[in-house]
Amino acid sequence: MSHLLAPPKAVYVAAGQGELQLPRHRDGHFYVDGAINGVPVQFMVDTGASLVSVSDAVAQEAGLQGGRSARFSTAGGTRQGRIVASDTLRLAGFTLQGVEVGTGLNVGSSNQALLGQNVLRHFDMQIERDRMVLRPR
Repeated sequence: MSHLLAPPKAVYVAAGQGELQLPRHRDGHFYVDGAINGVPVQFMVDTGASLVSVSDAVAQEAGLQGGRSARFSTAGGTRQGRIVASDTLRLAGFTLQGVEVGTGLNVGSSNQALLGQNVLRHFDMQIERDRMVLRPR
């Protein structure tokens, strides 16, 4: 059953500078598999989030230590966390370096993460019906 409920996989198209095509999940969101410092995560695109955010478990596994203390305002209220720079953040065929990541996110499974504006600003984003397309700027 979990296979049937899993979000459809994003497709990386290598033509030109490349683009990422994300089909809309039945819950209305867009998801893409990726990694932070080599640790696999499933990103949910969140255009309202300022930063990429991960759970404490992902942060620990990815070696996201130190950084600065921060308070995050979320739909579920305010939470305490940290802001730490990652070494690498990967989305399909795209790799970014030094991306700031907020820790302390509590959603679904521990490997889920939010893909915020600090990564989305590197892409032109277009939504075409039930598909989001991300193209590098």
